[in-house]
Amino acid sequence: MTGYYDYVLGLIPAALIGVTAFLNLVGLSLTAALPGGALVAGAIVAHAMFVRNPVTDVRGRTDRSRDGSVGESIDRAVDRSQSGRSRAGGSD
Repeated sequence: MTGYYDYVLGLIPAALIGVTAFLNLVGLSLTAALPGGALVAGAIVAHAMFVRNPVTDVRGRTDRSRDGSVGESIDRAVDRSQSGRSRAGGSD
């Protein structure tokens, strides 16, 4: 099953090569077209890292609700793990 990050990994080289080739065919020199392709590929990487960032819970699973947003269960799991550490230490 392909997911968002599978598409991102395919789009990065496709954008770099495709946008560069398109700009080169339109009339820009290769040295002028390559930064344009790199900008588009960089924008895809930035979107994957900062807009739809993968968030893992304490068990290492990615936790997303059905609409793609990060659920509250991660916050609850982190709260449980932090409270468990303070109780388990015994020296509070």
